[in-house]
Amino acid sequence: MLIKSAKRKIARDSTRIAFLALLFCSLHILTLAQSTAPNIAIPQAVLTRLQNQINQGSVEEKRSALLEIRNLRSESASRIAVPALHDEDAMVRATAAGSVIFLPKAEGSVALLPLLNDKSEFVRTETAYALGKVGDRSSTAELVRLMKSDKILEVRTAAAVGLGGVGDLSAIESLTGVLKSRPKEDDEFLRRSAARSIGQIAQINITGDPTVLTPQNFLPDKFKDLGSSDATGPMAQIYSNAVDVLTTVLRNTNETDDTRREAAFSLGAIGDSRSLDVLRGYLSSPDPYLAEICKEAVLKIERRNKLAGKND
Repeated sequence: MLIKSAKRKIARDSTRIAFLALLFCSLHILTLAQSTAPNIAIPQAVLTRLQNQINQGSVEEKRSALLEIRNLRSESASRIAVPALHDEDAMVRATAAGSVIFLPKAEGSVALLPLLNDKSEFVRTETAYALGKVGDRSSTAELVRLMKSDKILEVRTAAAVGLGGVGDLSAIESLTGVLKSRPKEDDEFLRRSAARSIGQIAQINITGDPTVLTPQNFLPDKFKDLGSSDATGPMAQIYSNAVDVLTTVLRNTNETDDTRREAAFSLGAIGDSRSLDVLRGYLSSPDPYLAEICKEAVLKIERRNKLAGKND
């Protein structure tokens, strides 16, 4: 009995490690996609070759073409990938989802949204990530639905990540709802992603920057990039409940280290002065990553307050 239990635990842990690797790669690609303009002229001969490969090739040839299209980072190349979203092979459909992300936002979301109902969980997962890269707010409602109701935890997590990339304030309440439940071992990636996405949405709306690095670095304060210097507008009321929930997450030692780190990042991204005391309380944390993220968060809030003429 003990041997069977140990085997189940090893299998579960291996699955989580593989999913964490996939999540890291997707977040890295998301950052690249959102920071690169897809206005690159591709020779017609190249486009024709790729189109023929998708139309007539084997599964591996189709996937190879789709990955090449993704690397071209071009609107015209992404448009060639659209038919592959309807391929009979799930791996081809999943690969195609990440290859149409350089289409105009509205066009990309229209092409991708139907795949959130795909029978393959892998296709649904990759589509949720892709919609985050496209960043069209028309996808918010469907990503929220997926995050709340899909039977597969990895798909729900991908939807939470996608919502962060989209940056729609209306998703804050649903993401906050994920963190209101008691943390469980199985949902750590979902909670971490929800905490991170709340901060990413705040950052997009306050500074316009979708890039998230936690922590940025371990350099002295003067070398840290604290974001747009004009982020001094009024605090959106929708963040109020999120600040309370994120503070609870940060303080809860039953949360995973990564979830607490992302909560600290999000508190800094939101920039509410109420968060200063709790963040300062972790500046000497034995977790060096949490300490550095809290330091960056404090600097952001202090800078925001200074620009707005407020006292701490």
